[in-house]
Amino acid sequence: MMRGAVGSFAAGALVMYFADPERGRRRRAGARGRFAAGLRDAGRVLDKAGRDLWNRSHGVAAEVSSMWKPEETDAPVLTERVRSVIGRAVSHPHAISVRADEGGRIHLEGPVLRDELDDLFKAIRSVRGVKQVASRLEIHNEADISSLQGGAPRRALSEVAQQNWTPALRVAAAALASGAFYTGIRSSGLERWALTAGGALLLARAITNKPLRQMIGAGGGPGAVEFEKTIHIDAPLEEVYGYWANFENFPKFMTHLKEVRHLKGNRSRWVAAGPAGISIPWEAEITEQRTNELLAWNSVPGSLVDTAGTVRFDSEPDGRTRVQIRMSYCPPAGVFGHAVAWLFGADPKSEMDRDLVRLKSLLEVGKTRAHGMEVTRDELAVAPPEQQQQAW
Repeated sequence: MMRGAVGSFAAGALVMYFADPERGRRRRAGARGRFAAGLRDAGRVLDKAGRDLWNRSHGVAAEVSSMWKPEETDAPVLTERVRSVIGRAVSHPHAISVRADEGGRIHLEGPVLRDELDDLFKAIRSVRGVKQVASRLEIHNEADISSLQGGAPRRALSEVAQQNWTPALRVAAAALASGAFYTGIRSSGLERWALTAGGALLLARAITNKPLRQMIGAGGGPGAVEFEKTIHIDAPLEEVYGYWANFENFPKFMTHLKEVRHLKGNRSRWVAAGPAGISIPWEAEITEQRTNELLAWNSVPGSLVDTAGTVRFDSEPDGRTRVQIRMSYCPPAGVFGHAVAWLFGADPKSEMDRDLVRLKSLLEVGKTRAHGMEVTRDELAVAPPEQQQQAW
């Protein structure tokens, strides 16, 4: 009974949202457009998956065929094959010298970390054409020489454990998830909940191609949703940068923001309007700032919204200013929350388009409309010189 009441409430709210006499038509058109865009994206993924499966099948066929046809690989070709796998096995592949002779013997020289040695030999022996490995490697327990310092540790992850799944794996996972979801609906008790929940999560993982922690907003960092925007404003570079550097101007033309307040140092407090009028606060800090060139920020650890972004300002020959925004964020409820907001046209991607149009109108025409009222350029304040030259 409780489940039926919740479903009825949700259905009623949905009907009211789309049947609104003033904005319902625009909302329905926007939802149709987004649904059509989603179908086009799905079509592109299916096309990529088909080509991926075709290439994989040809690769498997070639491997099977090579098992019955002994191959004498040229030394230069074999050397390049080994070099390619070394880059995936050790953190400093350029420190290792590789040479192959005509008999399939591999000669290795150079420094290597001890904890990467087994992975290195395993990777080399897996290369087709390698008959023997002769090692004159210098083994180091730690990075105590310059050629072993820096670098990124390599991890051999299975295809399923990788953050970005291949198109073929995404389609296979979606098919498996759909089967689990359908079986769960027809089952009962604990099995029903387990299969439907597992199927829904796997289907969402396949569609979004995002890790589970980002989908549910559980500490997945700001990279759950990423986008870029570029706008050209017919105003001098110094003027555009001066207005932008004062974040407290933003609520005047960004309708999803209620307040931005400067705190001590390089920090500021932001309050956004969430669903049903709920306020969503977080704090951010400037991480890089170059006058008339760049502003970069991150949300501070522990914020309800994980976000990061960069804004670049460039002067164009005709006197206009090009503003390039690159932003990533992970909203409450992660990708699930973003997907619902996207369907209703309330996600930051959609909002940013409208916000930038209002900013362009403010700086070029001197006025715009936001929050249901007219806003003029006189209401904006240019950031003081010290605020334009250094982080807050």
